Amino acid sequence: MTADAPLSLFEACGLEMEYMIVQDVSLSVAPISDQVLRDATGEPTSEIDCGDVSWSNELALHVIELKSTEPATGLETWPDRFQQQVALVNARLAALGARLMPTAMHPWMDPHSEMRLWPHDGSAVYEAFHRVFDCRGHGWANLQSVHLNLPFADDAEFGRLHAAVRLLLPLLPALAASSPIMDGRLTGLMDNRLDVYRTNCARIKSVTGDVIPEAAYTRAEYERQVFAPMYQEIAPYDPEGVLQHEWLNARGAIARFDRQAIEIRVLDVQECPLADLAIAAAVCEALRAMVDERWSDVRSQQQMPGRPLIELLQATTRDADRAVIADETYLAHLGLAGRGPIAVGEAWRQILGSVGMLDIDPWRKPLELILSRGPLARRIVRGLNGDMSPEKIHFVYGQLCDSLATGTLFDGG
Repeated sequence: MTADAPLSLFEACGLEMEYMIVQDVSLSVAPISDQVLRDATGEPTSEIDCGDVSWSNELALHVIELKSTEPATGLETWPDRFQQQVALVNARLAALGARLMPTAMHPWMDPHSEMRLWPHDGSAVYEAFHRVFDCRGHGWANLQSVHLNLPFADDAEFGRLHAAVRLLLPLLPALAASSPIMDGRLTGLMDNRLDVYRTNCARIKSVTGDVIPEAAYTRAEYERQVFAPMYQEIAPYDPEGVLQHEWLNARGAIARFDRQAIEIRVLDVQECPLADLAIAAAVCEALRAMVDERWSDVRSQQQMPGRPLIELLQATTRDADRAVIADETYLAHLGLAGRGPIAVGEAWRQILGSVGMLDIDPWRKPLELILSRGPLARRIVRGLNGDMSPEKIHFVYGQLCDSLATGTLFDGG
């Protein structure tokens, strides 16, 4: 996806999945991604091209990202492609006494003492973030997500896609929440990653805003409402302009006009690529129905105020699939007029049934697991079965590491 050769709506998508590197036995974080990301000469590098899927670094040295090298089409074939790369990374980590761990937060990491920044190429950007925001908190040091990049060809397509994305964002934790534990305890939230993400840029409030993006439907509107205030507010802290780029934007979905795509950021990473790809495919199909005006017209979608969306996202961050939608205007945009109040999990079952996602292999099994037993966060809680001892947490997260290694779904027992 590039501004010079833009793709049209749903022509393809870009996928990025972040995983923790942990010690093989203790499962504590292992800040050794630069020992995995090595070029042909043995020097640390920020990216390795492995064909369809590339490996790359992230801000924290215990995180590695797997991403589609080029825009992905035919998503049904991509779980195996990502799973193959998981196996290759794990093979390289095994020689270092380490392995990959899924889920969006490490359950007992102390980010204030264990955070290590990537120190190699591109480190100036990470150092600038650290200088401005102090990256030792959970919201920087301990969060792993999936980024879904969806293209648009021009302003008209951007306006249609951004309206639909903005409406759907609050529902995504009901499918994807995978972070119920932080600092070794259940906090009562299903998606702690999103909760800490919401406040990680509090020093410069305009960077994250309210997570739900502003109602901006042209590039000019977006630059005026989002970029200009953000760049102005951070300028005194970033006099050299290191951070004054589109990627500074940390909303739940960000416009990347440099690549003519909207990047959705609110998805927690799952137990294996099959689950992540199923959720990505489900999101794409729901958005396609909205963009095609299957349930409501684009103009009315664009007029949806932000406050109900912000409040619903806060509810799904806490309760995921058990949060309740009562707003009839909002339900109409989802094809659910007259069916409220309705739990978000049930709303997803009806949406996915309507767009035919529950009849497609390989998506049927992972989506049915999520709809019947809840998102991964709820299945993790079920697996703990009330036992929050360090030994039990270690056991459950060891099972999750095995799920990632083998490409199998985790049902929580």
